[in-house]
Amino acid sequence: MDNEPVILVENLDKTFVLRHTRSIKEYVVWTMRGRKGELSETFKALNNVSLTVSQGESVGLIGLNGSGKSTLLKLISGVMQPNAGSVRVRGQVAGLIEVGAGFHPDLTGRENVYLNGAILGMSEKELDAKFDEIVAFSEIEKFIDTEVKFYSSGMFLRLAFSVAVHSRPDIFLVDEILAVGDEPFQQKCLAKIRELKGQGQTLVVVSHDLRRIQEICDRGILLDHGNVVLDGTISEAVDRMHNK
Repeated sequence: MDNEPVILVENLDKTFVLRHTRSIKEYVVWTMRGRKGELSETFKALNNVSLTVSQGESVGLIGLNGSGKSTLLKLISGVMQPNAGSVRVRGQVAGLIEVGAGFHPDLTGRENVYLNGAILGMSEKELDAKFDEIVAFSEIEKFIDTEVKFYSSGMFLRLAFSVAVHSRPDIFLVDEILAVGDEPFQQKCLAKIRELKGQGQTLVVVSHDLRRIQEICDRGILLDHGNVVLDGTISEAVDRMHNK
């Protein structure tokens, strides 16, 4: 590990507007009472969050539903933008934040390997060299020339994961992806993640499976209602969550 952070999050805020669908009667009552605009409220997903991640760290983001962990991961990945604060990332980022991101449903698996690989920074030459390995890992060889809109969620996941891990990212982000798919493939994914960790790549993982996250992460960040309540070892974070 070097001392310069590869992820620097400073004073991060993220707020969502929640719009509610109401009946026509409720809407009429709403407007007759002089209230303007849509029926909505705001939800603050992250509140002044700051943290750093160094090269080679394996970090687990944990917390109950609505704690902000997936939102934080999406902000780190660049999928979302914050309302306030900043996120700086050094190096190539890849991972599985939203199944389907970077895949086009009307293209075949083969075409999507090249499309998604290019999005993740791989050259055509690199993709040519790794294509067979990517497909073999995904175990969907028979369907590689089928349009992915006909894939099951498990098939889709296999191919998306395989492309991501073979892109050799500096920073690998994973959000609940190991909860999908059968047990043998989950174990295969875990083994690949451990391999990346052993090679010194930085990992940030979101999962509700605390036993599994302890297997692959050394550091744990516990979030509660958008706030960081503990940043320590993964065992400390899990223990604190169990004792909430």
